[in-house]
Amino acid sequence: MEQSSIESPIRTQIRSDLIPTVSYSSSEDEEFFDVDEYQSDEEVTKRLNGAEKERTESFSKYDESEDEDDVIDCEKHGSVITHLLSQVRLGMDLTKVVLPTFILETRSALEMYADFFAHPDLFSTISTLDDPKERMIQVLRWYVSAFHAGRKGSVAKKPYNPIIGETFLCYWDVDPENTDKNDVTTDGPVPWAPKNTVSFIGEQVSHHPPISAFYAECYNTQMAFNAHLWTKSKFLGLSIGVDMIGQACVSDLKHEEDYIMTFPSGYGRSILTVPWFEMGGKCQILCNKTGFSAQMAFHTKPFYGGKRHRITAEVFHVSDSKKPILSVQGEWNGVMYSKGSNGKYDVPFVDTKSMKIIKKKLKPLPNQGEYESRRLWKDVTLHLKSKDMDQATEAKHFLEQRQRNEAKERKETGTTWQHKHFHEDGEIFVYNHHLQSRKSKTKEESSTS
Repeated sequence: MEQSSIESPIRTQIRSDLIPTVSYSSSEDEEFFDVDEYQSDEEVTKRLNGAEKERTESFSKYDESEDEDDVIDCEKHGSVITHLLSQVRLGMDLTKVVLPTFILETRSALEMYADFFAHPDLFSTISTLDDPKERMIQVLRWYVSAFHAGRKGSVAKKPYNPIIGETFLCYWDVDPENTDKNDVTTDGPVPWAPKNTVSFIGEQVSHHPPISAFYAECYNTQMAFNAHLWTKSKFLGLSIGVDMIGQACVSDLKHEEDYIMTFPSGYGRSILTVPWFEMGGKCQILCNKTGFSAQMAFHTKPFYGGKRHRITAEVFHVSDSKKPILSVQGEWNGVMYSKGSNGKYDVPFVDTKSMKIIKKKLKPLPNQGEYESRRLWKDVTLHLKSKDMDQATEAKHFLEQRQRNEAKERKETGTTWQHKHFHEDGEIFVYNHHLQSRKSKTKEESSTS
């Protein structure tokens, strides 16, 4: 497969104190678990062949709605939670801990990352602004508005750990009235997506460590996004902490600008009662070409008093790194205000409560590939929504055991896993057909013709 020859701007170094100090190295024999009820490999292997027949269940039973049931009956599952706590200690890495099925969210992490573009109009219009300062502010506006849509409910649940080779494809129609559905990006990440839309592709590119790579673009406005992330969870007593390791690059190809950004950590609180989710940590957006940067802080709730989900952000220029050009504060899942000329935070910046979430468009489930997220996990999702935890566990075990068996076979035969849509560039993953490389190729062909 042809790959981009352009060096990724994600190689830009960002402040080291903003990135969790976690190594990417991992033993090939190391095992990572999704949320699960315990069964031995031998027990699962015995059922593996028979489980394939059950996966032919009618697609009509699958509910494609994105509504999430918030209810977790912790009293009913109290013995499971107690057993879980008996396995862990403070600071322990949770990748090898067997967690209960009932806390699973009915979607893959790849789809969760796609929801970062629930307001695609903010992303696609970055390049339409003439002033570099306004473009940085628009990048910040899109960034701080992106997190709330990733949470489907008030109760903290865990998405499925993607299977290696799993993909998720979708697009958002930012201007339906002016979209020509026949003018599609045949060489883009979603070949059936019109050029006036924001299209997205995600792929699970590694199992050890579990790395997700994803890419999005708006062809008409020359905007692109490339990222790689993996999560590392730790037990913190009555909470679970999740570090988001990796970074992303927003590319404004019209102005040849790249914005490098990092992500906050997530926390599942009150795991013995009604779990809830919050984010915490310092993040940064950096544009070397224009000299603008943004510093964001997601504030965790104090033990006594204080508010949940607070965020503060400031935009600076390299000419004066101490005086912010813009200051913002509020709630990342609510309303955020910028500081006005009167020194008060009373100028609306982002209101996630009133902003319309643009729904993503996917192929119908029967038309999706075998390894596309919703089709791959359809049986698990079906049983979770019908609250049949035994069948949900069985369906998930089928997928995980098949992945283990395939990994074992590759190891025995000395075969290397081949990525589908991304390639490694140092310690990062870059989409094979980045809009920048496609534009450059078209320009070269035009100049030689």
